[in-house]
Amino acid sequence: MKRFFIGYTCIQIFAGIYASVVWAQNSQAPDGYTELVRIFDEFRVVRAAKAWSAAFDDPEAPYGIVDYGAEQMKSRAQGLQSLENRLKAINPRDWPVSHQVDYLAVKAQFAAQRFYLDVSRPWARDPGTYVDPLLRLSFSDMTASGDRLMRISRRLAAVPDIVEAAKVNLTEGAADYLMLARFNMRQPDGVGHGHPYRPTPPEGVIGWYEDLLNRTREQQPSLVPVVEDALSAVKDFAEWLDAAVPVMTAEAGVGRARFDWYMRHAKLLPWNSNQLTALADREWKRLVAFLALEEQRNRGLPVLEPAQSADEYLKRLRKTDKNIRNWLQSADILTLPEDTPDFETFGFNAPFIERPDGLNFWEKIQFRDPHPDHLHAVIPGHRYDGWFAKRSRHPIRSHISDGVRVEGWGVYLEEPMVRAGVLDEDPRVHELMYLFGIFRATRVWADIGMQLNLLTIQQSAEHMMQGSPWLDYSVAQVDAEIYLRRPPGYGLGYTIGNLQIQQLLAEMRLRDGPAFNLKSFHDAFMAAGRLPISLIRYEMLGAADEVDAFFEFEEIPGD
Repeated sequence: MKRFFIGYTCIQIFAGIYASVVWAQNSQAPDGYTELVRIFDEFRVVRAAKAWSAAFDDPEAPYGIVDYGAEQMKSRAQGLQSLENRLKAINPRDWPVSHQVDYLAVKAQFAAQRFYLDVSRPWARDPGTYVDPLLRLSFSDMTASGDRLMRISRRLAAVPDIVEAAKVNLTEGAADYLMLARFNMRQPDGVGHGHPYRPTPPEGVIGWYEDLLNRTREQQPSLVPVVEDALSAVKDFAEWLDAAVPVMTAEAGVGRARFDWYMRHAKLLPWNSNQLTALADREWKRLVAFLALEEQRNRGLPVLEPAQSADEYLKRLRKTDKNIRNWLQSADILTLPEDTPDFETFGFNAPFIERPDGLNFWEKIQFRDPHPDHLHAVIPGHRYDGWFAKRSRHPIRSHISDGVRVEGWGVYLEEPMVRAGVLDEDPRVHELMYLFGIFRATRVWADIGMQLNLLTIQQSAEHMMQGSPWLDYSVAQVDAEIYLRRPPGYGLGYTIGNLQIQQLLAEMRLRDGPAFNLKSFHDAFMAAGRLPISLIRYEMLGAADEVDAFFEFEEIPGD
C-alpha cells in the first residue's frame, strides 16, 4: 500500500499539511513550472468578468452584469491569446506526473475560455445572458437600509441601461435561446431554483418586477419611481424579444466537430459524442433493469410517503444527515476532518414547498427520503466537496472546479454508495437512488443532442421524461435549458463522471489487490482537487493512456 500513498498520506491530508506539502513541492518544481503558475494567475485576471457599470462595481454586489461591449470582449480575447502563446512555449513532457497534471489542467482552462470567446459567445447569442441578472435584481430585499439600500437603488436604476445594452449586443441570436428567454420573461418555470418562495409564483421576470413594485410601495415608497422605470424597461425588453423572432434564427448548438473538440480539449474526456452516447445508453438500461429488480425485492414492504409538513421534513433531514456522517466513518468510507461543518452550517438542498399542482420530481423523492439528494448535494457531495476544496492552498488546483468531476462525484455518491451499504436498513430508498440515476443517464443524450442540433429544447425534455419515471415537464425543461445554455458537457457530466470514478476505482482495486483500501482511495481522490477525472486518474494510477493526446494544441473546428 505504500505506493498508493505517495504525496497523499492521511496524516498529511487531514492534519492540514497537504497545502504545505504542495508548496514544498513547488519550491522544487521543474523548470518552467513557476512560469506556469504565473501564466495561470494572469489568466484568471484576464478571464474575470468586468462590471458593466458603476452600479455593479462594488465587491458586495450580489447581482452584477458583465461588460459585454465590443472593446471589452476584444481586450479579453487579445489577453487570452498573449497568455496562450506563453503557455505553448512551455514543454512539460519531462516534468513529474503531478506537475504535468497541473499543466494539463491549466491548458484545459484556456481551451474552455477560448471556446467561450470564439464559439459560445452568449452575450451575442443568448438573450438569457441578460434575462437572468434582470430576474435576480427583482429579488432585491426592500427591507434593506443605509449603504445596502443605496446599492440596491443604484442597481435597479441601471435596469433600463442593461436592457439597452442587451439590444446592442444581441447580434447573433439563436432561436432556441430566444424561445427560452421569451418564456422566462412572462411565465414561471415551475421549479423556482433560487427564487424566493411564493404560494403562487409570479409570472416570469415581468411578474417578479410587479412583485418587487408591490413590496417597494409598502417598504420603500421613495424608490417606487426607480422600480416603475425598471418594470417599464423589462416589459419593453419582452416586446423587443417578441419582435426578434424573425431575426434570431441561428442554431443554438455548437455542432458535432466543435462539441468533440470541447470534450477533448476543455473537458479532457477520452470519448467523443458517439462514444459518450453509447456509454450513457448502456448505463441507463442497467439502471432501469436494476430498478425493476429492486422493486421486485421490495414488493412486500410499505410504500414511502412524502413528508406532510416542514417539521416532519426537517426531522427526516436531521436523521439522514446523522446517518450519513456516522456511516462514512464507521464503515471506513471517507475521512471527515474534525472541523467538518455540522448540519446547521451545511443546511440542505431542497426546501419544503407545498405546490397546488403537486410535487415536482425532486420533491417526490426528497420529501420521501432525503438520502439521495443529501448525499449528492450536501455531505459528502457538493457542499462538503466545496468546503473541502477551499482548504487547499495549491496555486493552481485551488482555483479549478471541473464540472464533470463535481457532478460525477455527486452521482457516485448515490447508487454506488447503496452498494457500499449506506442504506442497508432502508431498501425502499434504493428505488429512489435508481430513479435519480436513471434521470442522470437520460440527460446525456439530451445534452449531446441539443449541442449537435439534433434535438430542440422540447424534444430534449420529452426524451428525458420518456426515459425517467416520475419526471415532470417543468423539471425536464429547466434541465434542458441549463444544458443547452451552459458550455457543452454539463448535462452529461453527471453520468459520465460517475462512470469515470467507477473506472478508476476498479483499476485501483485491480492494481492493489487485497491491500486496496476504499477509504484511502476516496481520501486521495478528494485531495487531488476538483480536476478533470482523467488527470486524477493519471496522478493516482500513473496511466498516461487517456492523457497523452491532451498535450497537443488544436484549433477549434469551423462551422
